[in-house]
Amino acid sequence: MSGAIALMDFPAERPATAVPAAPPVDESGDRELVRLAQSGDANAFDELVVRYQERIYALVYHMTSNHEDAGDLAQEAFVKAWKALRNFKGDSSFYTWVYRIAVNHALNHLKTRRARTQHLSLNDLDFNAEHDPDLVQLISHKNPRRDINLRELGERLNAAMQKLSEEHRTVVTLHDIQGLPHDEIAKILECNPGTVRSRLFYARQQLQAWLADFLR
Repeated sequence: MSGAIALMDFPAERPATAVPAAPPVDESGDRELVRLAQSGDANAFDELVVRYQERIYALVYHMTSNHEDAGDLAQEAFVKAWKALRNFKGDSSFYTWVYRIAVNHALNHLKTRRARTQHLSLNDLDFNAEHDPDLVQLISHKNPRRDINLRELGERLNAAMQKLSEEHRTVVTLHDIQGLPHDEIAKILECNPGTVRSRLFYARQQLQAWLADFLR
């Protein structure tokens, strides 16, 4: 097995704020790396792992709210990708393909294990907060009350996310956390963009309703 998969470092315990916001996707060179990996070049696949491991980890973490599960599931997703790479035809980009593997693996995990013990990071989660004056006012001033508000909001937000169905939590994670456009999410989830928009609208409505009392 290639070194990068065996040695991926996903600590079981990290503060939620340590989960980085997803960086922009740079697909330059992916096609050539995939070609080399499909011909048996394990180092080429290692490079693909390095490119996407942080994004896949963040994706799975925000779906499960559990660092230990996220580390295991991210690594398992790359192992699945390595084993299935010969069947990758290039009909989509590599990152869309590996995202689909990771999302499906995480969803299967959530169906069999419901334990979620970690909190989502407000630093990583973007619900277009700059357009919500109540939320901006709540978190924009540095003072003890602000810190209390942030902790409480984080707890409530985490609880609200866990109330969403797995399908709705997935679209929120992919769009509002990972920053992927509707069309790309549709490819990953193998549905149409209209379904993505509908799920995202419903999920946001639910989250706003569950957080309404706190934001008043």
